[in-house]
Amino acid sequence: MSADLTLSERLARQIHAGGPISVAHYMAEANQHYYGTRDPLGAAGDFTTAPEISQMFGELIGLCLADVWMRSGSRPEAFYVELGPGRGTLASDALRTMAGATLVPRVHFVETSPSLRGRQRALIPNVFHHESIAGLPQQGPLLVVANEFFDALPVRQLVRVGQEWRERVVVHPDPDQLHQFAAMPGYRRIESDIPAVAADAAEGTILETPLVGAAIALELAQRIARQGGAAIIIDYGYEGPAVGDTLQAVKDHQFADPFLEPGESDLTTHVDFTLIGNMARQAGLRVLGPVGQGTFLRQLGIDVRADQLARASPARATEIETARNRLAADDAMGTLFKAMAWVHPDWAGPAGFDHSS
Repeated sequence: MSADLTLSERLARQIHAGGPISVAHYMAEANQHYYGTRDPLGAAGDFTTAPEISQMFGELIGLCLADVWMRSGSRPEAFYVELGPGRGTLASDALRTMAGATLVPRVHFVETSPSLRGRQRALIPNVFHHESIAGLPQQGPLLVVANEFFDALPVRQLVRVGQEWRERVVVHPDPDQLHQFAAMPGYRRIESDIPAVAADAAEGTILETPLVGAAIALELAQRIARQGGAAIIIDYGYEGPAVGDTLQAVKDHQFADPFLEPGESDLTTHVDFTLIGNMARQAGLRVLGPVGQGTFLRQLGIDVRADQLARASPARATEIETARNRLAADDAMGTLFKAMAWVHPDWAGPAGFDHSS
């Protein structure tokens, strides 16, 4: 198929030649193109992530991991690993505070986007890039951060049709509307892996199964179980199992139609923290959380850090307070976004996960 075709043209030809494609296939193709062809972050992009809102976010995560490292023996061969690190802003802030705690780890990113790799290397020149977790170092503890990583991975969607569950598929209904696709129930019946919560679901109910996310979570957890270390996972999501369609698109900081112009908006789904936590438990790790991002950051000291920054730069006090509220307030990112930790059984648990606060 010609490399000069747009993604819409390629997908339309594929569908017309071979039939409908799964939602997971569509999402994978769309996001691979989207992230591979642009820097989507910031005011000029499509969305803003927590590290771009304030340095406090990355600083506190860096201190959290440095504290775990110190209380677990301060092994000098530890690695800082980030999955989907955006522009590298979180890592830059985290590594600065880690250095203040005498932790100067080698830095490894799992990143497939050429444009984002360039932005990351400009901030962190000595970074090592990998296409997948398989390329990470095989020896030495891993201090891992995954902020808004799992939400962008493709998910399988099933839809209730009568008494059956069928895979939800994507079609191209009108050849005259090149960029408009649509989702519908497929013809293939799915009989396995239906949770009890979905047993009596109503007609048209959507059930999401993050097969790719589960596989990556298990692979990462197995590496930590073998090598030592900890991971901090932050994303928007829920504690499943649950039913519902969470697929959404964001373009120019607004919600968009996920089936219009594939590859031109950011496609995400909400993360099932129960599922990825169970992958870590299966690998033998301890799992802490999930807790709300606001709870996590307040327990790590975001209020104290915000006050320090405001005293040091009084002219920015209102800006700093706004950023703190955006990151931690319940009506902003504080509740929708959640944090979870995976920890090697011989390592100390990170701060920030006390449910009593």
